[in-house]
Amino acid sequence: MADGLGLSPRATDDTPETHAAPEGSPRPSDAPAPAPEADESAGEGTSADHESDRPHGGHQQPAPPADPHEPEEPDAGHAPPAFHGDHRTLAHSSAPKNPPPQSPQPRGGLLMGRPFGVPVYVAPSWFLVAALITWVFGGQLDRVLPELGAARYLVSLFFAVAFYASVLVHELAHTVAALRFKLPVRRIQLQFFGGVSEIEKEAETPGREFVLAFVGPLLSLILAGLFYLAMQPVEPGTVPGVLLAGLMVSNLIVAAFNLLPGLPLDGGRMLRAVVWKITGKPMSGTIAAAWVGRALAVCVLIGLPLLTQSGALGSSAEDNVGMDTVMDALLAAILAAIIWTGAGNSLRMARLREHLPDLRARTLTRRAVPVETDTPLSEALRRANAAGARALVVVDAEGTPLSLVREAAIVGVPEHRRPWVAVSGLAQDLTDGMRVSAELAGEDLLDALRATPATEYLVVEQTGEIYGVLSAADVERAFVKAMARPS
Repeated sequence: MADGLGLSPRATDDTPETHAAPEGSPRPSDAPAPAPEADESAGEGTSADHESDRPHGGHQQPAPPADPHEPEEPDAGHAPPAFHGDHRTLAHSSAPKNPPPQSPQPRGGLLMGRPFGVPVYVAPSWFLVAALITWVFGGQLDRVLPELGAARYLVSLFFAVAFYASVLVHELAHTVAALRFKLPVRRIQLQFFGGVSEIEKEAETPGREFVLAFVGPLLSLILAGLFYLAMQPVEPGTVPGVLLAGLMVSNLIVAAFNLLPGLPLDGGRMLRAVVWKITGKPMSGTIAAAWVGRALAVCVLIGLPLLTQSGALGSSAEDNVGMDTVMDALLAAILAAIIWTGAGNSLRMARLREHLPDLRARTLTRRAVPVETDTPLSEALRRANAAGARALVVVDAEGTPLSLVREAAIVGVPEHRRPWVAVSGLAQDLTDGMRVSAELAGEDLLDALRATPATEYLVVEQTGEIYGVLSAADVERAFVKAMARPS
């Protein structure tokens, strides 16, 4: 056994061991196991999905393994780099025989419904923005309809809710298109400055990518047209007239903003699809659209306050002083940060997807030695060291695998007690989800491991024969190594 289990000085973390894999089949890898060190906890970042906020709508492309901090530094834990969840590094864990179930994943706010089977959540940040819209629109109503008095804030609140209902329609357009292309959608979330549709997989062709991105702004334009038609028979100076005009303008802004050709906006997805079509390389499209997105972020940061101060947006320059100037600069900074961060996340996720095929169960698997339930730990380790194996599988008298001996549990047993500790007391019972095919690779492998979080998995051939044991920590190290390579 390797030093990763703290059992034998014959191999170091930098010294690969040999395997006696079946003739004609690839050999399981000997990715070095971690030495026991201090605990490193990892928390969840957001979406995937570190999920970038999309101003006023937009769909979010999938993130294979989500990056709790950044894709370059996925959190260590019971599963490989995953979209969500708090985990601990394999060798640093001292989990009980049957680890408790993980805490429920954050759902993203208040569940509002499941149109088309996709849950829709309202994030807590939405209430802050709704209050801000109510206050700002209420001030405008006071100038247009002063007779409303305090009731103007009730009308403003209705406008805020109706506006986000329009954003929801925008997101549902992305969702319906994704489902039409058989792309799973995890959820829709209404949040700060808009909404996001979390689509779990990438479109297979640039044409589908273009359609998937374009349907959102298209629906916003259609809504703007419908509100314009509804305005025609309504008196302009009335509450319905002001509301309809406000909703028409806001949907036009949503459509125009999302059509800007930079990630993470829908226009950026469309630009990515065009470059992808021309070059035949999705990564080239992502790079182009992401850098345009960063340029847009700079333009918003500098240009929005200048436009406001110049009076080009409808107010006189003399009025745009004091607190209004600060608010405009703050709004520009928030929008620019959202766009810049979203563009960077898109680049990282594209690089991640490019390197995913490097993660293969067959090449990451450790060779395992089968031992019966009552075998002393010291004897099991002696057999493993003699065979050059780095994992233990507990089997019954017929050789059927029952459980996996956890590496962290072995590390926690002092050497002088190992002759009196049976391997069954350190093992985790096998479940169906802990048996993975040796043929799994890339996103399929991560999906299988993410569905059943554990520290080790039994890897089997298509015939059901034991191939070895896959450590979640090895998958994480391979993932980080792949992400460190240039695209």
